[in-house]
Amino acid sequence: MSAAPSLPARRTPPGVFVALVLTLAIGWLIVTLDGGRLFSLPTTVSLLHVAAGLGLVAVGQTLVIVGGSLDLSVAYVVSLSTLVAAETMAGDDGALLTAICLTLAVSATIGLVNGLLVTTARINPFIATVGVGLLLKGYLDNGYDGPAGKTAPALVQGLGYQRVGPVPLSFLLLLAVAAAAWFVLTRTRFGHHLIAVGGDPEVARLSGVRGTRVLVTAHVLCALCAGLAGVYLASRLGAGAPRVGTEGFYDLESIAAVVLGGTALAGGRGGVVGTVGGVLLLASIDAIFNQLEVDVFFKQVIRGVIIIAAVAVYARRAMRKAS
Repeated sequence: MSAAPSLPARRTPPGVFVALVLTLAIGWLIVTLDGGRLFSLPTTVSLLHVAAGLGLVAVGQTLVIVGGSLDLSVAYVVSLSTLVAAETMAGDDGALLTAICLTLAVSATIGLVNGLLVTTARINPFIATVGVGLLLKGYLDNGYDGPAGKTAPALVQGLGYQRVGPVPLSFLLLLAVAAAAWFVLTRTRFGHHLIAVGGDPEVARLSGVRGTRVLVTAHVLCALCAGLAGVYLASRLGAGAPRVGTEGFYDLESIAAVVLGGTALAGGRGGVVGTVGGVLLLASIDAIFNQLEVDVFFKQVIRGVIIIAAVAVYARRAMRKAS
């Protein structure tokens, strides 16, 4: 494969960053007029913590969407991962590494199942990943009534709350994962093949790309990112939480961040830089609404309007380019 297919992933969609700057500027003005402070240290730290959890999931979601697939089981993978991590640690720093490795192994296995269902069994990604998610939901609902396990103190103090200035370590972790994903998409053969499969699976197959292997790998990487988000959330909560993934809407919110970042839902075009911008945009809106004490229902309505508007704008651009 030539390097040409990687160009869409390298192109950074500036729209989401313009929207981010405008949102912060308008939000700052409104919050200031309301008597609050949007850019205070606690608000900034909280915003970056929210972005870290959602961002880790969204980076993985970007990989599968670029490949023309989808993963709607990530919210349940996040919840399960908090429990695996916290129950394995049981408050013991000595079990920290074992717990993280086990959590990522469980997550990767779920991603492998998703990938095989989509490629080998040829089940629609929406149906396959929703089905896997429902299986995980049944296990979580029947096995847990509330928080379980106890996170190792070293993880809580480090990943959960430690900062470098105003920047939490968790957000630095997100940047590191996003940088790794960017490198994979733009500088490796796997990334070129993933974009080619997302753009046109048949053309990719005729070009010698093994689409099955590529998509399965993308699903495993997506689940690993969700598992890493689960480890982070366990560090924040101090225990495993069987519903933290669904209550955080990590499945739909991650897809929203990907779309806001300019990645095409049809696959073949997009990248993680835009996704990080989409995550920061959603986290900023959340921070502004929290400062204004906006009703939760109204907050979700506004988010929905923003996402629909963004999809409509990208769709019109795509139609213009096609014509």
